Amino acid sequence: MDLAQKNQDQQHPQYKRDRATVDSLLGKEPTDRNLSELARLIIRYRGFPGARDIQADLKKALQQWNYTEETLYEQTRKIHATGEVYRLQKSDQEDWA
Repeated sequence: MDLAQKNQDQQHPQYKRDRATVDSLLGKEPTDRNLSELARLIIRYRGFPGARDIQADLKKALQQWNYTEETLYEQTRKIHATGEVYRLQKSDQEDWA
């Protein structure tokens, strides 16, 4: 990474929470919820000019679980079709960022 790129990097408003989620994903198995979280975060950080450590770790999780982005999205579409992956989450807060 060159100096100009580093100076242009931005801090994502959800970085702290997402960093903790990514750290937890790296040590876990690819459950329905974990796959959904991985897909959600990949989409969130796609093209984001910063949080390069998170972006690298998301790719690492994909590799550890032997998924490509395409196979991950195929699987998570099936998971979300059932509508159950986030049902057990007890939070009134919506995550639109």
